[in-house]
Amino acid sequence: MLHSLRFSNFFSFADETEVSFVLDARANGTESSFASAATDRQLSKLLAVVGANGAGKTNVIKALDFLCWFVTKSFFMEPGHSLAVQPHVLETGSGSQFELEFEAQGKLYRYALALNRERVLAESLRLKTSRTFSTLFSREWDSAAGVEKIQQRGFGLPQKQAERVKPLASLISTAEQFGVETALAIVEALGRRQSNIDAIGRQAFQGAPDVISAAKFFADNEPHRARMAALLKQWDFGLNDVRLETLRSVRDGKEEDVLVPFGIHSDGEREMKLPMFAESSGTQAAFVLLADLLPVLAEGGTVIFDELESDLHPLMLEPILNLFISPKTNPHNAQLIFTCHSVEILNLLRKGQIMLVEKNERCRSEAWRLSDMEGVRADDNFYAKYMAGAYGAVPML
Repeated sequence: MLHSLRFSNFFSFADETEVSFVLDARANGTESSFASAATDRQLSKLLAVVGANGAGKTNVIKALDFLCWFVTKSFFMEPGHSLAVQPHVLETGSGSQFELEFEAQGKLYRYALALNRERVLAESLRLKTSRTFSTLFSREWDSAAGVEKIQQRGFGLPQKQAERVKPLASLISTAEQFGVETALAIVEALGRRQSNIDAIGRQAFQGAPDVISAAKFFADNEPHRARMAALLKQWDFGLNDVRLETLRSVRDGKEEDVLVPFGIHSDGEREMKLPMFAESSGTQAAFVLLADLLPVLAEGGTVIFDELESDLHPLMLEPILNLFISPKTNPHNAQLIFTCHSVEILNLLRKGQIMLVEKNERCRSEAWRLSDMEGVRADDNFYAKYMAGAYGAVPML
C-alpha cells in the first residue's frame, strides 16, 4: 500500500512536491478509502491528477512509476543504458530526490533516494518501529574520496555483496537476488503495479497490437475474460460476450496461429460476431484497459495511468472508478493514481483525492491536493469552482 511520495528536481518539478494517499479522519467509513494495516492512517484508493496541458501532470505519476521500477527492477538494467530520470533544466547541478512511504506485509517503510544519471548519490531504507523509524541500511557516495559507504543494521545482505552494488541499481533490487527477506517483501509489494507510461511519457493505445496482447492475457485467464465480457456488456457497448478464437493465418509465406477476439452481438433473434479489430476504438480501448486493471484489482497493487479517459466516453470514468471503490471488485484495496482531462470527475471524488497541477511563471511545475487549500469544504461543487478558477490549475486560453 502506498502512503506518500515526496520528490524534487525531477523533470518539470524543481521544488519538493508531495503525492499523498493519506486522508484525514473524516474519510472513515467511506468505501473509497481503507484503514492502513501498519498505522492509524486512512488511505485513499484513488488519486486524480488534474491540470492544464503542459503543466506537469504526467511527471507527477512518472515520479512514482520510476521509483517503484527502480526499487524492484534496476538490478536488471543493461550496462550503458540511462535512467528515465532528468533534473529540472534550471537545476542540472544537483540530483533528483525521492522519499516514499509504503507498506509491505503489514510494516511501514520509508525509502529515500538521491541520484543523477550517472549513479546513486544516497539511498536508505527505514522501518517504522514504535514511534520512530529505525535505519535498515544507508548508502552514500563520497565524491571527494570516490568511494561508496554502505552501512546495514539488520537488512541481511552480505556486506561483500552490498559493496558490489551497481552504481545505478537499488540495494533493495540487488538484495532481492540474494533472497534477503525484507527485499523480497518490498519487491513483491511495489512490483504489483500496472502503468502506461515510460521514460518519454504515455504509451498511447496502439490498436491491433494492444488488442492482440490483451487477447493473449485473457486466453490464459478465463476468470478475467469472463469478468471483462460481463463488464463490457454492462457498460453498454452492444456486446453480449467476447470470445477468443484461434485462426490460421499466412504471413510472409508461412502459416501461423493467430488468437483473435470476437465481439458477440445479438438482435434478439440472431447472434453475430465481429472481430474486435472492427469494433469501435472505444470498445477496443476498454478491452485493453481491463487487461491492465483486472489482475491488479484481483490481487492488490497499484495502477499508474496517464489520461485514464483516453479513447473512452467521459461517462465511462465513473464505472471504472467504482471498480476500485467497491470492496467486492477490489477486495485487496488496490490503488489507482491517474491523470485526467475530464474535469467533471472532480465531483466524483473527495477533496483529498484530487491533486491539481500548474506551471508557474518561472517554468516550474507545482502540485497540491485540494484538501490542502484553505476554505475548501467537503460539500463544495468542486467542478463548478474549478471551472470558475477558484482553485487554480485552469488553462489560460
